[in-house]
Formats: sequence, structure tokens, C-alpha cells
Amino acid sequence: MSEPLLDIGGLAKSFRRSGRTITALAGVDLTIRPGETLALVGASGSGKSTLARIVLRLTEPDGGSVRFEGADLLALRGTALRRTRARLQMVFQDPHAAFNPRATVGRVLADPLRIHRIASRAERPRAIAALLDRVGLPYDFASRPIHEISGGQRQRVAIARAIASKPSLIVLDEAVSALDVATRRQILNLLIGIQERDGTSYLFVTHDLAVVRTIAHRVAVMDQGRIVETGTAHDVITAPQSAAAAALVAAIPRLPASAVSGGTPP
Repeated sequence: MSEPLLDIGGLAKSFRRSGRTITALAGVDLTIRPGETLALVGASGSGKSTLARIVLRLTEPDGGSVRFEGADLLALRGTALRRTRARLQMVFQDPHAAFNPRATVGRVLADPLRIHRIASRAERPRAIAALLDRVGLPYDFASRPIHEISGGQRQRVAIARAIASKPSLIVLDEAVSALDVATRRQILNLLIGIQERDGTSYLFVTHDLAVVRTIAHRVAVMDQGRIVETGTAHDVITAPQSAAAAALVAAIPRLPASAVSGGTPP
């Protein structure tokens, strides 16, 4: 069995709010292997987004360890951290809020190519065209302002930006929750295709087990800052062992568990 790509041990984090201490994470252990999708599920406030932000070095933990590609992620600084960020990307829930609305699609995709020195100025148009093609968008989208394209198309651009630096891990924080059912299926299909081609790992943060059923290999269930259950997506959904997982299963929409389908990008 391969070594973990991401190995989290004893992660702890608390916040002070209105004079009270709120425990967001209480000794979380987690691993993700190369090419694996781990769904991190739980109700709002269970600690999912805090854990994701720590993995991305957007929030510092109070204790614990995070190893990524064999390195101590929490110890990285300066050039070493910038180099690692190219291997660790994120797709946010709201693609509109994640972009400068006045920017064009081409400018959004040019930024990682420039920042991570992936393509020279002369090479960028071709690289942008290749990224758009990978997410099912035509090249003429490069000149389109972000605010003029649909939510599903913006999320495709967000995925294109995330894969520009060829990361080994992408964190997706409720990345399809704002999309309609048909668009959600197409985006999940796109992500599965990228993973099959590139071997990319995903940390998929969600509260929706209907999505988990489609994309995840394993599931970790969070409740009050702790991992209360782990298992394959099939096992957790068909036979939940924790009250938190059972509540999420009960909330799954009663729709056919069909495979994701392709189609024209909405």
C-alpha cells in the first residue's frame, strides 16, 4: 500500500468568540492516499472547513501535525511553502466570490501560470486554451468577463485554475452545493475524469451524502470537532455507525443513484 499523500495527526484548534472558547477540532487524525477521494462530511459547525483551512495553511492549528508529500507542512515557510502551494490547491463553494468579477477568464487562468512560473508570457495563450479544453469550455471564453458566465461555467474555470499547477491534492469545500442537480452531476463527472487522468487526490468537504455516493472512495464523518466514523462510501451510506452519519443519510434526497452524466456545460 502506498504511503499517505496527506497525513494528519492529533489536529486541534479552538477559537475565542464573545468571551467563550469554542473547540473547532479536538484531536483529528486523517489520511489521504495518492489518487484517492476522501469525503469529509458533517453538519454545519462540525469542524470540516476549519480542518480544510489548516490543510491549506490559511489557518494555523493549536496542536497536531500535518504531513504533505512527506514534508512537515506546518513547518514550511517562504520559498518552500510557495513551492508546496503549487501542489496543494482549492476550489471554493462560491466561484463568483473567489474571483475578481471584473477579471476575464483568461486573466484568472494566467495568474497561476505566472505565479508558479509554469508558462512564459508567450506560452500562456496556448496553456490557457489547454486548460479551458480540459474543463469542457471553448477558447473564446478566455476573453469573457467572469461576471458574464454562469455559475457552472465559473466552477469549471475554478477547476481549471486549480489544476493549472498540476497539484497532487485539491481541497473542494462544498464545491458543488450551490449548483443545480444537472450541473452538479456534470462537474462531478469532470472531477472524476481529471482524477482518472492525473491521479489527483481530493479532500471533498460536504454535508451532502448524495454527492459523496458519486465521487468518494472513503468517508470521514465529523461531529463536534472529532472524526466519529470512517469507512468506504458504500459502508457509511448503507450502514452508518454513528448518529452523525445516520442523520446525514436520512437527509439524502430520494433520487435514483444513477451514474453521473455528461452533456453541454451549463
